[in-house]
Amino acid sequence: MDGSTHETADTGHYRVLARKYRPESFDDLIGQEPMVRTLTNAFDTGRIAQAYMLTGVRGVGKTTTARILARALNYSVPGKVDRPTIQMDELGEHCAAIMEGRHIDVIEMDAASHTGIDDIREIIEASRYKPAVARYKVYIIDEVHMLSKAAFNGLLKTLEEPPEHVKFVFATTEIRKVPVTVLSRCQRFDLRRIEAGRLIDLMRGIVGKEGVEIEDEALVMLARAAEGSARDSLSLLDQAIAHANGKVEAAVVRSMLGLADRALVIDLFGDLMAGEIASALTRLKNLYDIGADPAVVLEDLAAFTHLVTRLKLAPEAAADDSLTEEERTRGVAFAEKLSLRVLARTWQMLLKGIDETRAASRPLAAADMVLVRIAHAADLPTPDEALRAIRDGGAPAGRGATPPPSASPPAGGETRARLASVGGGGSRPLPVQQPAPAPAPIAMPAAEAEPAVRLATFAELVALASAKRDLKWKHALEHSIRVSRFEEGRIELAVTEDAPKTLVGELSRKLEEWTGRRWMVAVAEANAPTIAETRQAARNQLVDDARADPVVAAVLATFPGAEIVDVRVRTDEGGAGPLSDGSDVIAIADEDDDD
Repeated sequence: MDGSTHETADTGHYRVLARKYRPESFDDLIGQEPMVRTLTNAFDTGRIAQAYMLTGVRGVGKTTTARILARALNYSVPGKVDRPTIQMDELGEHCAAIMEGRHIDVIEMDAASHTGIDDIREIIEASRYKPAVARYKVYIIDEVHMLSKAAFNGLLKTLEEPPEHVKFVFATTEIRKVPVTVLSRCQRFDLRRIEAGRLIDLMRGIVGKEGVEIEDEALVMLARAAEGSARDSLSLLDQAIAHANGKVEAAVVRSMLGLADRALVIDLFGDLMAGEIASALTRLKNLYDIGADPAVVLEDLAAFTHLVTRLKLAPEAAADDSLTEEERTRGVAFAEKLSLRVLARTWQMLLKGIDETRAASRPLAAADMVLVRIAHAADLPTPDEALRAIRDGGAPAGRGATPPPSASPPAGGETRARLASVGGGGSRPLPVQQPAPAPAPIAMPAAEAEPAVRLATFAELVALASAKRDLKWKHALEHSIRVSRFEEGRIELAVTEDAPKTLVGELSRKLEEWTGRRWMVAVAEANAPTIAETRQAARNQLVDDARADPVVAAVLATFPGAEIVDVRVRTDEGGAGPLSDGSDVIAIADEDDDD
């Protein structure tokens, strides 16, 4: 972009970079070539739509593009150009006023503060009149998704068949909230996030015009923090220039953004992949002491894990301009040594750990525990390697264990040995720990195998679930199953309406697991109550019988609001046990009694 076209008379007021270098033509837009190509062809052939919908994340240029589009629709240079065009080589008679948002025929409205049907009625009424001085009357509605349902409905007819002198340009960050009836009447353009490399070039050109020195690594950090937004990148650059008060160095930007040193993050990644947890925890503490946020450190680790994975699957990614030399060289080295399984597992654990750290009252302690999990998992064999070790007569080895001489080394040992050679950046070689021998598994004789369990009644099945300490299945058996028929190896049942749909299939597998034999579980009609219903009916009967007792009735009458909460039938043990006459023990509680 040419900053000269953005300069105005010196009024003594500072203009932020995002406004000073705001694009004024389609040539100034970066990263939106598909949209510019489409509009160029449409304008050249006279296929100009009556409404446009611009969507994209914050800061990619939606409002700016809307103004440029309004300028192109009303572009006019007396004696030279008098038609809509994308090629705007010089300022036309309406250009300055449109780009500054003060043209009488280009009306901008913020839908976030004008959401109602009355605001739309004003637009509809005003659209009947021809423009005062320009070719088209252009309505730019920002954040259009904020309009109410009634406002959208009121706009539909005018939007579909507007007067020939009216054009609509909508901008939104939430395209899914815009009704499809509105979208179908607009020509839609999705503005892309701007690549980090192009943001770096944009900022490098601007600091050159501003006469500011800045390190390349600082530009890379600013471009990453902007996440594809040109406006955010210039706002951060403005802040960095003010923060540095001189040459903008990487350390200044890192401190401003609360980031960790990339080299230290890479060293931390190497410690984790080698299982060096003590060194990893020390590095994290050092980063924390110099101001790095533990959650941001984990995010940086996740970003580097993603980079290594990309370099492993797509080596050409190393040519990305947004990468530092350290990230490029050491990332390639890690990609050659680490398996895809290890990288994917580390990525998943970091994603979960970032949320845990952000929600924790002690972020550093939470981040420490995340690193402990990752370092421990880095030394574990993958499932297929563990199965291979068992099949070959050994035991799967973890930290501090080695396979038999005939077995291949497990994943953890391979990872540790490989990473010992991945240095760079001045980091020390990582030690290789040799695992200790592990005993071979002992095969149980067939004669000593656990005998099959035989069940004669459904009650015995419930008792077996209780003996297995499987409370989930005990509850399901008691509350969700109505038994029609039960015999050894076969059960016919019906399930309650609130039972899980997979209950029958899972019960068949659970029975085989518990009894050591196959069971047939069939669904049939059953009117029998569940065990829980039977138990509740018995309790209700006891309560009714107790309520009919004259003594209990007198107690309830004496204490209004009291109710029977429990009835226990006592036997003839005497003492602290049941009553000798076999009567019931009734617990009565007053609703105002806290005890």
